[in-house]
Amino acid sequence: MTEFIILMASMISIFAISIDAMMPALGVIGTDLQATHANETQFIISSIFAGSMIGQLVCGPLSDALGRKKVLYGGLVLYGLGSAVCYFAQSMEVILLGRVIQGLGVSAPYVTSVAVVRDKYAGRDMARIMSLVMMIFILVPAVAPAIGQGILFFADWRAIFLLYICYAAVIGTWVYFRLEETLKPEDKIKFSVTDILRGFKIVFKNRITVCYTIAMGFLFGSFIGYLSSCQQIFQVQFGVGNKFALYFGALALVLGVASLVNSRIVQKIGMRLICTESTLCLIAASAIFLIVNLTVDVELWMFLTYATVIFFCFGLMFGNLNAIAMEPMGHIAGIASAVTGAVSSCIALIIGSSIGQLYNGTLIPVVTGFFVLNVFTLVLMKVAAKGEKEVIV
Repeated sequence: MTEFIILMASMISIFAISIDAMMPALGVIGTDLQATHANETQFIISSIFAGSMIGQLVCGPLSDALGRKKVLYGGLVLYGLGSAVCYFAQSMEVILLGRVIQGLGVSAPYVTSVAVVRDKYAGRDMARIMSLVMMIFILVPAVAPAIGQGILFFADWRAIFLLYICYAAVIGTWVYFRLEETLKPEDKIKFSVTDILRGFKIVFKNRITVCYTIAMGFLFGSFIGYLSSCQQIFQVQFGVGNKFALYFGALALVLGVASLVNSRIVQKIGMRLICTESTLCLIAASAIFLIVNLTVDVELWMFLTYATVIFFCFGLMFGNLNAIAMEPMGHIAGIASAVTGAVSSCIALIIGSSIGQLYNGTLIPVVTGFFVLNVFTLVLMKVAAKGEKEVIV
């Protein structure tokens, strides 16, 4: 059980390390590749989400047709190719292309890990496993910026992409020797347009899955808005310099602690109640902090206090939202994981990138995003509650 959880977390963590280890290098990359605007380097973060959004729609159905492991291997190879393109990039256009290719590849370990967990667990048991997976997964954002910063002390930013290639190779080797194929032969779905569309139809006909998928998009969109601009917030607005990795990692640890707490309480309290109460807390904290931003000059300690509350609520919700959305989809876990992941990623990418581009040297765009999007999230959860008695397919 322990090794399984760590492996699933490591597979999902490829996505996280692909984002967070880059954070300290964004300013250097922008200067080296002659970015035309300070906010342009944010696309180095958002472009990998664009690739992942497309990749999930392919990897999910393929994993239901060919098996989880075969698709995973293909994705890791594609991820390595994208990393190589970024390593040799001489312009912003080329590095963004490489990041999209990375996103296409990294979608495979994300989709297959969720599908594997769903193959083996359901309901609150799945929520508990996903919470533990997320708890370990959060350790990567906690240390990845420090790793990226450490690499910059001894080499240039291109060496970070060599780290990505090595990490993917380690995961691929681990999976080959230690993970069995969890998709049973009788559960395979033929990879055809007809069957895929049938799977999509099943997903979109279920109110609970649809509502929680969109809710994930809104929640993650507010988070991408933060991720896109956090380097500027810490290093430019608050002037923390090389301590950026320390602050970023500390907040990521808050997510990990919250995920651990969720794994201990979810079976007693329930996924839906935890999500509802956490969303209300997010809304209240964001409303208060928005007023603070409009009335006084915000200091670093004020932002860190607010961010701690926000990150703790996020840590309680991430695993639960995904588990609720996937709960009715056990017999088409790969396609369902692909659809929920791609739709939520598309929503999050559009919203999060927009919030990031609105960054103007203040916290108002980010905080407003947290407030508005979580109000919509709460509404969606209320709408989904009306479908709790529908027949689960």
